[in-house]
Amino acid sequence: MAQIRRNGLPAYQKIQRAVRQRIEAKQLKPGDLVSSERELARIHGVSLMTARHALAGLESEGIVERRPGAGTFVAPPRIHFNKLTSYTEQMGSRGLTPSSKIVVAKIIEGEPEIVARLGLVGTSDLVKIERVRHTADEPFALETCYLPADEFSALVEAPLGRSSLFATLEHDFKVELAYADEEVDATVADGRVAHLLGLRLGAPLLRMRQVIYSTKTKPVIYVIGFYRSERHSLFIRRYR
Repeated sequence: MAQIRRNGLPAYQKIQRAVRQRIEAKQLKPGDLVSSERELARIHGVSLMTARHALAGLESEGIVERRPGAGTFVAPPRIHFNKLTSYTEQMGSRGLTPSSKIVVAKIIEGEPEIVARLGLVGTSDLVKIERVRHTADEPFALETCYLPADEFSALVEAPLGRSSLFATLEHDFKVELAYADEEVDATVADGRVAHLLGLRLGAPLLRMRQVIYSTKTKPVIYVIGFYRSERHSLFIRRYR
């Protein structure tokens, strides 16, 4: 039976919370060594089995990774695609500071397939926002978003290198996002993507194509994203 502390939390959850708090406070960063099972058991006054259970839970969440013969380390950040959240929200939930580099921000035309996916007429202009996503100073995703230009042309001037597109849509355009339909497959990095993500040519990637809908079931954003496959866990269909 799990040991219980006065706050009602099982002891293993108390250990997990302590590790998460150290990560959120940046006392532990990706790649740093985490206290061993034996050290955690001594610090928290619990059995070795309880400490092992705590680390196993953190590992299953992708927060730490255990390397045989070396120890337990803070894992590189991962995104779990089981909820429709912005990149900023995802990274914030891990206690990490996100950043983005805008590669393209302009009005385009001549994309009939994307226009059709957004339910627009064939000659409609689009806003194109392409960004390299970073965390811990490491590029790990390239995302290109397309939106109807007649509604969202002001996004070309928006500071999306340091702010969330989702939050901008909700706060500035009063558009609430609800869910996404998506196609996911495996691919490899071509020359341009490899250069932008700092990968070798042909490195494995997860490619996601999404249509994101508002609460009024109207298509708002079409996204093509290339994600470093070792940084992501995938669960199909996302809700906000």
